[in-house]
Amino acid sequence: MQVKTKTVAVVTGGSNGIGLAVVEALQNAGVTVYEMSRRSDVTHTAHHIVCDVTDEDAIAKSFHGVFASEGQIDILVCNAGFGISGAVEFTDLNDAKRQFDVNFFGSVNAIKAVLPTMRLQKHGRIVIVSSVAGAISIPFQAFYSASKAALNSYSQALANEVRPYGISVTAVMPGDIATGFTAARQKSELGDSEYGGRISASVAKMERDEQHGMKSSVAGRYICRQCLKRRVKPLSAIGTSYKTLCMLSRILPQRLVSRIVYMMYAK
Repeated sequence: MQVKTKTVAVVTGGSNGIGLAVVEALQNAGVTVYEMSRRSDVTHTAHHIVCDVTDEDAIAKSFHGVFASEGQIDILVCNAGFGISGAVEFTDLNDAKRQFDVNFFGSVNAIKAVLPTMRLQKHGRIVIVSSVAGAISIPFQAFYSASKAALNSYSQALANEVRPYGISVTAVMPGDIATGFTAARQKSELGDSEYGGRISASVAKMERDEQHGMKSSVAGRYICRQCLKRRVKPLSAIGTSYKTLCMLSRILPQRLVSRIVYMMYAK
């Protein structure tokens, strides 16, 4: 899909993994891309802005700078995020808060910064990178799952708030993706002996699934299509198997869904 007129996109967390794949896919489609992340050593050719999504003032200044340079911001992809794992009982509250500060409030900061521009333009597309874990909560990754579930709920509420201004919002849910996200996960095995080794075993299985998961380029192209297509669904999973899994999680009895997840990741 090639854009026919000037289109400007901002991607947070676009220096590696899924975010980098989105940057490259958008550029291939002819979009002018600005990428925001904390890293200064980037390999892509997009306009790079060093910025921490948890810094509300810095994010606001960065978006103001993009608008001053381009006169428009048509697309925002909220991708910045990371994962923590461990038992709820033994997770330090500061670590849990940091998970929400980056994954949830980082997106909130970026969206608050871009909305005045999109509202005045009377058009815009906001794509929030959530996770299948937001629809199907994963044991020993409770806070990561909760942060993504919060994004799903937030995006659906936001979509109806901004609909009259020509702004559309969608949350995209990847499943297992082979990226550096796995190595970057902040793991805690505190309490593993009390939990019979189930913490380490659960996370090890999840990491094996991720390492053999979908290529980031596939996810990047999918998200790019969500940025550029005429209409979007409120929520969408990437890949047929994950679409089916999310559908089944809605129609099957929750007791059965919970039992299946237990057998897969908590037994």
